[in-house]
Parts: sequence; structure tokens; C-alpha cells
Amino acid sequence: MIDITVNNVTKGFEIGSNVLDGLSFTVSSGERVAILGKNGAGKSTLFRLITGELFPDEGTIVVAPGKRLGLISQIPVYPDGWTTEDVLRSAHRELDNMLARMGEIEAQLADGQDADSLLKEYDRLQSEYQRLGGYEADAERNRVASGLDITPELRTRLFEQLSGGEKTRVNLARLILEDTDILLLDEPTNHLDLHATEWLEDYIARFKGTVLAISHDRYFLDKVAQRCIEIVDGKAEFYNGNYSFFVQERQKRFEEKKKQYEKDAAKIEQLQRAADQMHLWAFMGNDKLHKRAFSMEKRIEKLKKTERPVQQKKLSIRFKETGFTGDEAVVMADLSKRYGEKQLFSGLDMEITGGESVAIVGSNGIGKSSLVRILVGEEAPDTGFCALGPQIRAAYLPQIVRFTSNTRTMLDTMLYDCKCTPQQARDRLAAFGFRGETVMTPVGALSGGERSRLKLCMLMGSDINLLVLDEPTNHLDIASREWIEDALEDYEQTLIFVSHDRYFIDRFATRILSFNDDGTLTDYRGPYREFLAWRERQAVFAENTRNREQKEKKAVHKNAHAADSLKSSAKIEREIEKIEAQLARLDAEAEESASDYLRLMELDEQRRSLNEKLEPLYLKWEELNA
Repeated sequence: MIDITVNNVTKGFEIGSNVLDGLSFTVSSGERVAILGKNGAGKSTLFRLITGELFPDEGTIVVAPGKRLGLISQIPVYPDGWTTEDVLRSAHRELDNMLARMGEIEAQLADGQDADSLLKEYDRLQSEYQRLGGYEADAERNRVASGLDITPELRTRLFEQLSGGEKTRVNLARLILEDTDILLLDEPTNHLDLHATEWLEDYIARFKGTVLAISHDRYFLDKVAQRCIEIVDGKAEFYNGNYSFFVQERQKRFEEKKKQYEKDAAKIEQLQRAADQMHLWAFMGNDKLHKRAFSMEKRIEKLKKTERPVQQKKLSIRFKETGFTGDEAVVMADLSKRYGEKQLFSGLDMEITGGESVAIVGSNGIGKSSLVRILVGEEAPDTGFCALGPQIRAAYLPQIVRFTSNTRTMLDTMLYDCKCTPQQARDRLAAFGFRGETVMTPVGALSGGERSRLKLCMLMGSDINLLVLDEPTNHLDIASREWIEDALEDYEQTLIFVSHDRYFIDRFATRILSFNDDGTLTDYRGPYREFLAWRERQAVFAENTRNREQKEKKAVHKNAHAADSLKSSAKIEREIEKIEAQLARLDAEAEESASDYLRLMELDEQRRSLNEKLEPLYLKWEELNA
């Protein structure tokens, strides 16, 4: 069954310039589709057309009859005085009306009114109320609010007083609670932390309806999308896979188009030489050759219609680095920080060595940005100290970027602050997408993403060996994120960054510092995907430990087989923990012996041997706890 049909749609906002130009596609019921395209390609315009907020200039958009649409992009206006709880409850307005009517019927029955008709209506309402999940509505509302980090305190606050990010989360929760058939998600993860984003991914995986998503979060698109539709020059190009498949397939198609163009260009050159020669011979007396030459020229005109494929240029400049010969890039001892009654972290002891790439992750407001501000000296800790190595030269990209003068243009800012020539400034700005007259824009008029790009462009001219980034990909489209990643690709010095961009974390992190909701800190030495797998194993261990403890409390007298299984399971868990500790020590030693090739081979062999022991232990442990 087709849920959405877009047929030859054209939409423009300026005469002679169409954002969408003959766009056509269909979306089947239950599909998860990513809508891709550069900024200004018309992605959000498409969503507004589907919801009926805008109307196409030409063509048609048809949504299957009876299907309910839900759009998360703009925040609706709610009545004055509404709290967050009122907004969430508005999703169950139909259920509340049913419940109110049932209350009225109960009062009428108590007054002795016509019992037969009232009881029939009451039974019908009660059945419908149960079918729509009315008796579970409160529990469902609490579950969704908890998953999106909408705290009990936030639920009591006036909606109009919430921040933009909080309003987005509340509106997303309301949309989910409405149980729509078709979800249109326009940058749904922009104001979500990792926990809330993972919860949303899990919800979409279980959602039985249709999903169309616009997002700059590539990890989210990989998890959610089954296929991708890219809007290019107002038309649709189709890719039957997630975002990673789209990237590979798009590059493959570009290479094929490039080969075809080069083949056509060579053919044109060959035909043109032949046509010119035939015209020459015809002038020398063989008039019949003119006809053949004209035929060749018609073939040339057809071949010339093939457009040269273009690909967005990648970043061509790299960070300037200065060598670092010490071991300790950053040292923290007994570090603590609090704001009023809220303790962010305490007793923090840590060392970061030269060349590490450390990702700091955790929920919003848990202390990540405070830690990096202490690290770069913008804030002081309440106790303890944080020191950089004596040879460290640090550069810092904050979440909110500020410049020395908002009235200066981008070009003047580069000239004053980076001490470079006008041509060097223009070259570096062009590498970050600032070209032509745009470099004369005052920095105060730039968007948040443009300010971050400009600041990073300025940092790239410094001799540094410690780069500290606080949410470097916030507010950036996919192309800008790829520019930053290209810039960091060959950076080999110490990198410390706070990020919710799991694609970015997965690409660069060699160590994960995870702020946990209970106030503890997990220091995992390894890449992000291994950290996720380790976290899942720990959750399984913890869950099974809890289950085992509950069973022990409920059943004191167990049979011998069950007792042996529990003992064996506990013994295996100890062996697993022992081997994982040995693996962690080998990882640490490998970092210390990075320049000793023979020692690294020995350590790798030891790791392989330990992993071979670990796998059967996991299998045995799962068998015992089945």
C-alpha cells in the first residue's frame, strides 16, 4: 500500500527559480526513508507540501486516505498558561473527552435517567477507551517523557518558558504519544543527547507506521533509514540502503558518470576531427562528403548534451602541528565542580597522554562542557587542579563562538586575528565554503554553524598539539561536518572533544570518557563501537546479577543443579572480568610501546590468545544464564 505519492511536483519562491522541479516518488506503508540534499535543496519545503502548509505550483501530492500525519519541525502555539504536562496530555485529548463523557453518564445513571440507552453508550465508550489504550495512557506518557529526558520538574513548568531545545523534545514526545500513522521528522536529534537519541531510534525501530526523516545525524540515518531519496536540482535520486550505502553508491555513480563523460569527450574530439577533414575534402571537389560531415556534427551535438559531473570539493588544508615529546598532555587530580546544589563531578583523577583522541560523552547538563572549560582555563575547579604539559600548545573551539569584533567582516577577522595575507585568508576561507562576496559578511551576522566553521578555519593556522572541541558539529550540515572531519583526518596530536555526533565519535575517538547519570565516570580505552559493545555486556551482566539476587531471595531452597549453575556462572564472570582486565593492561602497554614494533607484535599475539579464551567463556556464561 502506498502512503505518500509525490507526482511531478514543482515549487518555487522566486520567478524563474524552482526549488523543486519535477520531483516524483512514492513511499510505501511502513517504510523508513531518509530525505537528503544540500542546504536549500528543498527538503523542509517538501515536508511543508506533504502536510498541506504549502501548495505545489505544479504536480500533485497524495497522502493515503485516513492516514494521520505528524510533523516535528516547528513548535505549535499552545494556549497561555499551559504547562509541559498540559502539552503532553493534549496528545490524549480524545481519550480525556471519552473519560469525561463516561463520568457524565455515571452521574446521569445515579440520577435515575434512561438506563438502557445510557448503558449502551457507556459500554461503547468503555470498549473504545480500552482499544485506544486509555487505561495505559498515564504509563505511556511517563515512559515517553522519561525516554526523552523530560523530567518531573520540567513537566510542571510553563511551556512558553522552556528553551528551544526543551520545546523540541516536548513537542516530539507529544507527536509520539498521538500515535500517528506517518512521522515526518525534520532534524529530530538537534536538541537530544545520546540517551534520548538512542531512545528515539529504538522507538522508530518498533514504530509500525511510515517514517520520513531529514537529519544531519549520519549515525541516526544509518540506524533508521531503509532507503534514501536525495533531492538534486529539484529532482529525486534513489538509493536502496541506509546513509552509509548512499555515500558509497553516490561515489560509485559519480565515477561512472565521470567515465562516461570522458568517453563522450574523447568521441566528440574524434568525430570533430573527422568532420573537419571531410569538410576540407569536400571543398577540394568531393561535395558528397559534406553530407557525411553534417551527420557527424549532429552526433557531436547529441554527445555534447552530457553534462560534466561535479563533486563538492573536499577540504584541501590541514592543521599545522607542533611536535610533542612528553608523556602527559593533561593531568587532573581530585577535580570537582558544582553549581549551587548540583554536583557535576568530584574526585576526578585522570591523565591524558600525547596523541590520544578522547571523546567526552554523556547526558545534557551533566558536566561535559564544564570539564573542557576547566581544561582550557576558562573556569576554575572547586577543588583539585588541572594542568597541561609544559610543551602543550592548545587550541579551543567552544560551543558558542565569539570574535573580538562582531562588526568586522570574515576577511578582516582573518587578517587581524590570524596575521595572514589577504590571499592566504581568502584561500583558507574558500576551503571552508566562504567564497566571493560572502567573505565581506560581518561576523556578527553569521549563523551558529557559520561561526563554528570560521573559528575552526582560524584555528587551522596555529601551531598546536592539543585541540579541544566542544560540540564541533553542532548546527552544521553534513557537508560542513565532512569538511571538519577531512581537516582532522591527518591530525596526529592530542584531541579532546565533547560530542553527541556518534558518526564523528566513531571516526576519531580512541578513548571514551562517559559521564554516567549516577554521577560516576567510565573511562574506556578503546574506540566507540567497542565501548557500546562493552556497555551492552555490562548491562546484561548487571541485569542477570539483579535477577539472580532476586531469585536467591525468593527461593532459599534450590536444587543442586541450579546451585551449581549459579556458582559456575559466578566463577565464569570472575574469569571474564580477569581476562578483560588483562586486555585493558595490554592496551595500556601498547600505547606506551607505540614505537616498538616487535613489542607491539608480542602484545597483539597475547591479545589474540586472550580473546580466544574469552569467546567460549561468553558462550558458556550465556548457556548457564539462559
